[in-house]
Amino acid sequence: MSSDKGHTIPFVYKFIAATLACVGMFIISMVLGAADTTIKDVWFALTSNVKSDRQLIIRELRLPREIAAIFVGAALATSGAIMQGITRNPLADPGLLGLTAGANAALAITLAFIPSANYFSIMIACFIGAAVGSIFVFGIGAIKKGGFSPFRIVLAGAAVSAFLFAVAEGIGIYYKISKDVSMWTAGGFIGTSWSQLQVIVPFILFGIFIALLLSRQLTILSLSEEVAVGLGQKTTQIKMVLFFVIILLAGASVALVGNMAFIGLMVPHIVRAMVGTDYRLILPMSAMIGAIFMLFADTLGRTINAPYETPVAAIVAMMGLPFFLFIVHKGGKVLS
Repeated sequence: MSSDKGHTIPFVYKFIAATLACVGMFIISMVLGAADTTIKDVWFALTSNVKSDRQLIIRELRLPREIAAIFVGAALATSGAIMQGITRNPLADPGLLGLTAGANAALAITLAFIPSANYFSIMIACFIGAAVGSIFVFGIGAIKKGGFSPFRIVLAGAAVSAFLFAVAEGIGIYYKISKDVSMWTAGGFIGTSWSQLQVIVPFILFGIFIALLLSRQLTILSLSEEVAVGLGQKTTQIKMVLFFVIILLAGASVALVGNMAFIGLMVPHIVRAMVGTDYRLILPMSAMIGAIFMLFADTLGRTINAPYETPVAAIVAMMGLPFFLFIVHKGGKVLS
């Protein structure tokens, strides 16, 4: 099923190169920041038990947030690739199709009505919210006859997202928790802790693992549903499982860093230009490129105006919006 024509470099070499790039970006992100540190400081912080100020900054502040950046980038890129494959919609992205807005609204409701909720409960609420948001979008998109139009789905996503963000904002103002909601939904890794990672990372790993298991079926689905049915695939069940994976990945990401659009839109297009249209190659490469992209965005956010932080969501949006408009201008066919 691979369309590797014109791609003479074997996938394994490309993936190794992406992995090395991810390791390099991780090292750069660990070294750069408001506090002056060196590679030597990072090495000592990771290999010794010394408790100096620099070592504590690296171990307790930078390391968890950069690990979070890796997993959130991988989760959003993978979920975006799956969405584009299932819907055959080049504009599909968890942040554009109501998932992150639904998770944000659920988060605000949970903080307002269950103030004592622990992190696990908040994450479950985000999963439910992501599911409700996406059901709204696809429900509105399916009202009109003629199937799902990519642009109709995007318009429905914009409308539903605006409504759900307004719900979150209204609840925040009415229950005087706007500051708490804003801290969650700003889209950043400030304050990411080891305890949060222990809850979130297993869900993301599980979601990516299930997606990889179904990558062959996703490739066939992305080409034609009729072909998939003809080959004996249980398309409804496969779509439901993959949809569950999208909710899992998007919900976990929002629970950790808040709203983050465009990663799931950009990365799969870039990856398809690198490896072709086989999702057995697209998904693992998307996870790796998404991790690199998020590490880069977080490092930029911490260093561009140090010691102040620039919101990562703003940096990602500045990169993603021109890309989105370019894809719309090309009719969704760019890089695919």
